[in-house]
Amino acid sequence: MIMTKGGRGRRPNGGGWGRPVLLMAALSACVSAPQQPYAAVQQRPQPSTATFPIKPVANPPKPFEALKVDQRETPPPGLVSVVRSLGQSFNGKVGIAVRRVGSDWTVAWNGNLLFPQQSVSKLWVSMTFLDAVDRGKIRLSDSTTITKKDLTLFHQPTAALVGNSGWTTTYSDLMRRAMTQSDNTANDTLLRAVGGPEAVRGYLARRYIKDIRFGPGERLLQSTTAGLEWRQDYSIGRNFYAARAKLPMAVRQKALDNYLASPPDGAAPSSIVQALAKLKQNDMLSPASSQLLMSIMSEAKTGPQRIKGGVPAGWHYLHKTGTGQELGARSTGFNDIGIMTAPDGTSYAVAVMIGSTTEPIPTRWQLMQAVAKAVAANHEAR
Repeated sequence: MIMTKGGRGRRPNGGGWGRPVLLMAALSACVSAPQQPYAAVQQRPQPSTATFPIKPVANPPKPFEALKVDQRETPPPGLVSVVRSLGQSFNGKVGIAVRRVGSDWTVAWNGNLLFPQQSVSKLWVSMTFLDAVDRGKIRLSDSTTITKKDLTLFHQPTAALVGNSGWTTTYSDLMRRAMTQSDNTANDTLLRAVGGPEAVRGYLARRYIKDIRFGPGERLLQSTTAGLEWRQDYSIGRNFYAARAKLPMAVRQKALDNYLASPPDGAAPSSIVQALAKLKQNDMLSPASSQLLMSIMSEAKTGPQRIKGGVPAGWHYLHKTGTGQELGARSTGFNDIGIMTAPDGTSYAVAVMIGSTTEPIPTRWQLMQAVAKAVAANHEAR
């Protein structure tokens, strides 16, 4: 059959199926012609950069090969044993994760469960802000003015600097205050400048970090956890504490239980150490911004007796802590996350997150310090 462009047979001479001679010749050619492999017949043009132009992306994540991951490595058995033992024996809900930077293993206990971050989440705000700096959207040297309507609650040393006319400072200063002093007002000011909670969530998604939630900001997060609706006058003095104390105990317990059941700022310890390892490898930010943030984290004044208290002499530790609300004997969101670096330059991302416990603070310190000691001991044993 002779085919047209439409794929239908054409009847020449007003209705015949074609000349017999032509038909026989075609059949003879089909029989005598050597058959070619199917793949050779189905050749298609290959795409090229000319066909699909590649557009550059601002601050793209590094390709997988650039991470230099050694997938043959396995975690030290001793570290696995200690982490399991510490998690099992602790009286409370705890998550532990350790990841060697540059390797493809993580040792964890409850590593994929979501734990309340509290001020650990300040790390993601600073990362999001520095990512905006890397993309030329904002500068650390830019200044902003904080007024009384911007104040939050709990720990906010900047509140003492805000007079009737406000207080003006740079974003660089606010980041340092947020990360080293865990200043809530400084952090919330950075959060507003970068675009709010959705900007942080978008940044984490672009960096392929899953299982890290980011809440609605300090004021809404803490007031809801306590069973209150936020009012700006709660930011003044001890007004928040007074209002919380007036609530019936049943209301406070229900609000805290709801928060712990599904924390809006919940994060998985294994995801946190993944992000810390990527930060150390300059895969979360530009090298300059990565070094700046880690330098600031090394100056943190909070939590000296948490993980840091167990880091041996000669090692270096940079970190961010988080501490949640208490109700009676129950403490929530008692956390420390950071990067331990051995004298030989090997680094480990570490996260210890206590979601809820009735154990006293020294016992919590002991747990965190034991994790740091186990990391160091098993590094030296390799």
